[in-house]
Amino acid sequence: MTQNIKNNRAVIIGGGPAGLMAAEALTSRGITVDLYDAMPSLGRKFLMAGKSGLNLTHGEPFVDFLDRFGHARQNLKPILEAFTPTDIEAWANDLGVETYVGTSKRVFPKDFKAAPLLRAWLRRLRANGLTVHARHKWNGWADNGVLAFDTPKGDILINAETTILALGGASWPKLGSDANWVPWLVKNGVSILPLKAANCGFDVDWSAHFLDRFEGNPVKNARLSFRGARIPGDFVITARGIEGGPVYALASKLIESLDNTGSATLAVDLLPDRSGADIQARLSRPRGKQSMATFLKKNLNLSGVKAGILYECTAKNAFDDPINLAATIKAVPLAIDKPRPIEEAISTSGGVAWHNLDKGLHLNVLPNVFVAGEMLDWDAPTGGYLLSACLATGRWAGQMAAKHLIPA
Repeated sequence: MTQNIKNNRAVIIGGGPAGLMAAEALTSRGITVDLYDAMPSLGRKFLMAGKSGLNLTHGEPFVDFLDRFGHARQNLKPILEAFTPTDIEAWANDLGVETYVGTSKRVFPKDFKAAPLLRAWLRRLRANGLTVHARHKWNGWADNGVLAFDTPKGDILINAETTILALGGASWPKLGSDANWVPWLVKNGVSILPLKAANCGFDVDWSAHFLDRFEGNPVKNARLSFRGARIPGDFVITARGIEGGPVYALASKLIESLDNTGSATLAVDLLPDRSGADIQARLSRPRGKQSMATFLKKNLNLSGVKAGILYECTAKNAFDDPINLAATIKAVPLAIDKPRPIEEAISTSGGVAWHNLDKGLHLNVLPNVFVAGEMLDWDAPTGGYLLSACLATGRWAGQMAAKHLIPA
């Protein structure tokens, strides 16, 4: 490795939302920033997430918003209070991106797209003093404590007065979040909790007959329940199992159960808009010579993939008794095998344990090194929460780093 060491005042490693927001916090104070990223361009996971509509944040009451962050709630509380969902909307509007709040309280750009926001953001950051170094893969610290990078022009060393790590978790490694940072931090005495899939799909042992008919079908207007949590919404039948918003929202509970007991069974309410009593009354009508499929369709409008799930997951004798069948339709037992691989997950849980950090997201064992984004040990469902916390922790880390560089 070349020993020509370049001196930088502020270095950010990682060009996702957390890294870019850290850069904004620093450059807004007149501090020049060099940002290094292994990919050819920045914000790749951000752009991918925006393909189906960029969910910036969530507009529910803040106390409910905060509760979505589970075990990390107290650690994140001051950080999220300092950059609330309302602040995120104002920030986007300041970039020229109008937002709106949907009926679900999710907040989107009016055009639903991520690319215009990212372009406007990068223009402003560069104008304020950000220099981007793409295709620079971080290889930890050299023996003399300087940052080491692998680049198309060879290995380089960078001495940084302060460093912010915003390298993401372990989901979607093709887009840059490959968790290659873990060994480097462990080597330097940082405690890392195992990275696990979060907001992910799950394997289900579907029969060949069921898959032949229903693979790829959406299950609309259902409600999934597990361990007291009840999540309405649509999910999709995949070749290996299930995917979709309600599934992701229950992922942490399902994974915990699988880890602790080796099993997890969802309850699927196929008709959430009908009461159990109404379903039972309709099933108690004379069936005559109608097939059960015709009877269910005629009396409950239950057909297609929903009827398929009922037959797939229900014992035959449940169809003999209207009371049992009504109860089953309101809670079809769907056994889960295992989560999908971590590289398919939308996000990951685990990461840098909070006891490694002070309140400014500064690593106790590494002077002048801060951490932000999905590297930290927190988890949240989809719905704008993930992006909100990445933006907020990036901003917080950038502000704390700026205080280090420009003492009061």
